[in-house]
Amino acid sequence: MFSNKLSIVDTTLREGEQFYNANFSQKDKIKIATQLSDFGVEYIELTSPCVSSQSKKDCQVISRMGLKSKILAHIRCLKEDVITAIDTGVAGINLFSRVSLSHDRFGLGPQMSQTLEKILDVLSFARANAPELEIRFSLEDTFRTRIEDIVVIYEAVGDSGLVDRLGVADTVGYALPRDVERVIKLLHVLTGMDIEFHGHNDTGSAVVNSYTAFEAGATHIDTTVLGIGERNGITSLAGFIARVYSFKAEMVKKKYNLGTLKHLHETVATTLGIGIPWDHPIVGESAFTHKAGVHTKSVILNPKSYEIIDPSDFNASRTIMVAHKLTGWNAVKDRAQKIGLSFEDDDIKKITLKIKDISDGRNIDIKEVDEILKCHWEMKKVKT
Repeated sequence: MFSNKLSIVDTTLREGEQFYNANFSQKDKIKIATQLSDFGVEYIELTSPCVSSQSKKDCQVISRMGLKSKILAHIRCLKEDVITAIDTGVAGINLFSRVSLSHDRFGLGPQMSQTLEKILDVLSFARANAPELEIRFSLEDTFRTRIEDIVVIYEAVGDSGLVDRLGVADTVGYALPRDVERVIKLLHVLTGMDIEFHGHNDTGSAVVNSYTAFEAGATHIDTTVLGIGERNGITSLAGFIARVYSFKAEMVKKKYNLGTLKHLHETVATTLGIGIPWDHPIVGESAFTHKAGVHTKSVILNPKSYEIIDPSDFNASRTIMVAHKLTGWNAVKDRAQKIGLSFEDDDIKKITLKIKDISDGRNIDIKEVDEILKCHWEMKKVKT
């Protein structure tokens, strides 16, 4: 069951600040927030303004920038946090409460009514003091919390009418896709509310879990650029976009400015002092690179044979590798044509064998391939 709507809550400037190498200045945050808004994410989540005086100033500044994305503050389910967040001028607050099985060995048990009373009191306070505020409530570590507790808390919060959506969090990357599907569908049936999913990548399942959540009816998905965050991070923006694009390309192209995605990732990577991983979806160096002879032949004839994503939609281009021992003659012929040379197929096949021979055991580059092609071209001209 796909949701009829999708909103990306990008939390590069909140969850991403928990990345081991992150320490964004206000200037960094302004630049990244601007590019996130230009890309088209519906929400930008910022570090709690309660963390430090600078974090509060950053919330105030970014909230006043007039970005297309709504600005959210991530806060604890405490009245003092609510007051501080309201004072910054953010458009919404993402409240969370910590009640997981791992933190309370026997679940909530007798404390249920007391915990629930506290949660509803804070939500009521927030709604009374800022009626226009967009409010999300989430249980931390939802998937290791007893299902009985999840049902009681979320049903009560939903029935209260105090929040705009519910959030579920796979805080340690524990959930399997089937768990995500079960919980999202259950909450959707019980409450009929919008649901936000936040998935960590400790077990490499963040993207698939986020997509499963969306497919099961979640309306809001949390991401970060490069997937940065606590420990192994969370769902990567590019990874999630790639996954949704593969099934709903027209929707993605309509909603987001895809041509800006690579520049956004370069900005964040440069700010962090790291490189973009070579295998990162869409923006990684090898994302649209084809090497094996069978692959290159097919891609030259029909790119869709080995590309589920059209690079042109992301202002990117594919690379057909030629300078290696696995090269095929179709790739070599394609290269010859690109540099303005034309050979008969029999000649191209002989040239291909030469390239294979010289590259078997040592690395060569495209310049050496071009030199071989040009040398054979000159020889051909002499013979004719």
